Amino acid sequence: MALLPPFFLDAVAAIGLNSDPQKRTWIGTGFIVGMELKEDISKPLEQKRFQLWLITNKHVFGTLKEVYIKFNSAMQQNSKDYPIPLVSRNGRPQWIGHPNPQIDVAAIKLNPGFMKTEGLKFQFFRMNDQAMKKDDMKNIGFTEGDCVFVLSFPMGLVSPDRQYVICRTGCIGRIRDFIEGNTTDYIIDAPVFPGNSGGPVISCPSALAITGTNTIPKADLIGIVKSYIPYQDVAISQQTRNPRIIFEENSGLTAVEAVDSIIETIELAEKRIKGRTAAAKHRGKKQDIKET
Repeated sequence: MALLPPFFLDAVAAIGLNSDPQKRTWIGTGFIVGMELKEDISKPLEQKRFQLWLITNKHVFGTLKEVYIKFNSAMQQNSKDYPIPLVSRNGRPQWIGHPNPQIDVAAIKLNPGFMKTEGLKFQFFRMNDQAMKKDDMKNIGFTEGDCVFVLSFPMGLVSPDRQYVICRTGCIGRIRDFIEGNTTDYIIDAPVFPGNSGGPVISCPSALAITGTNTIPKADLIGIVKSYIPYQDVAISQQTRNPRIIFEENSGLTAVEAVDSIIETIELAEKRIKGRTAAAKHRGKKQDIKET
């Protein structure tokens, strides 16, 4: 019996730094989502095509010029780290972040053809039927206490030979303010640490529900880990009564960005890519005119 679809584990990847494999450090988590191509909407599932995106936090990419993503081999019992340039040769960012500075979501386009050619073992969350937006969560009746899974690589716990994501459990800590439209994120009661950033949050299906409420029908992507919420304690001087030291600890509560913000980020990225493509074609036409 499984509550978490096993293939979800293969949609999650560790994000690391340093071109020297012996010195590589793992700083965060990313996961792959697939956006259904519009021309394939009416086709059967087995005939649909998806554009793949790697999703993580903006603060994971930050000002970095390159990161490494670990993928397992589909044919051998090993893994391989692949460099992903975050900045082009002309200095243009290759990834896109959500325009709202308070929303910590980043997306970068992947090449599934290359990944298949390399024989990589990977899966992705289908955003059309394996992810819940705010309205979906509201209709089902998500509320405080509903269980969730968090998939990620806390504290850089990544095997050099094979990638095995770590699953932790928790529950919705506070979501009514998000459902009512007063915030763009919500809180789960699940401890996260450095390395968890960018990990997917999954709903835990349940056949049990109190009278008058709905069950959670299936496991779906419901958000992305943003950061833990710190608890601060201030040490006061006995003589001056002024603050001397501030101690900051992990409260065990975690802020989660919603699926809506992930989709908004991807849609913005698609618009920018189309705009750049159109501009390049226009420059090509002008060049043709000059040459003739």
